[in-house]
Amino acid sequence: DAVDAIYKEYIGDTEDRAKVRDELLDALADVVFVSSAIDVARYHRDAGHPVYFYEFQHRSSSTIGVRPEFVKADHTDEIAFVFGKPFLAGDV
Repeated sequence: DAVDAIYKEYIGDTEDRAKVRDELLDALADVVFVSSAIDVARYHRDAGHPVYFYEFQHRSSSTIGVRPEFVKADHTDEIAFVFGKPFLAGDV
């Protein structure tokens, strides 16, 4: 069934707890962020506009000790890298 297929796709047959955690987070991110982003990208494409899609995974040195080691980048972390420091609050 669909649940088994999804489980196999993300978790597979691993028993490594860290890998299970990482794959579960990937599955949740796909449901929450990726699927809706793909829908919006398709609407823009179908309207004749160019569409660019990226995944930001850089772990900023400013997050060391703040976030768990397995977290690469969170939602909106790329803003400082794309637009620069003026969009950051305070001196980072």
